[in-house]
Amino acid sequence: MPVVIWKGKTLTTVQAKGNVTRIFPKSPERSDEAAARALQLVLGSLEDSKAEDIVTINIAGKSALGDYMVVVSGRSSRHVMAIADHLITDLKEGGQGNARVEGLDTGDWVLIDSGDIIVHVFRPEIREFYNIEKMWAAPDMEDGTLH
Repeated sequence: MPVVIWKGKTLTTVQAKGNVTRIFPKSPERSDEAAARALQLVLGSLEDSKAEDIVTINIAGKSALGDYMVVVSGRSSRHVMAIADHLITDLKEGGQGNARVEGLDTGDWVLIDSGDIIVHVFRPEIREFYNIEKMWAAPDMEDGTLH
């Protein structure tokens, strides 16, 4: 049975030797700088694609999903797909690797996960319906209880 060694909150590398799996944490300074650079790349790409209503949400410390969530709108399904295609290309060319993508075929809601940055590209009606910004704007619960 493998043994998992975990130090810190953010993990980067998994190496397996025999029955031991070692997981090494990211350096907080490197992680923050890399996330900030990735965010600037994403925002630049979205602005180039004429994405509308760009909202950036800092989710570092709130979720293990990433450091930032970016929510944007496209005017139509075709515009949503074009924004997503342009962003995927820019992420790859910017050294961010291959992002994981869902929903590109329909153009209603495209989710792009580049690791540190999660981008949601919506048609306006779909964005209004799901209202993701409101969910992430909920106050932090310090003691884990609801009042």
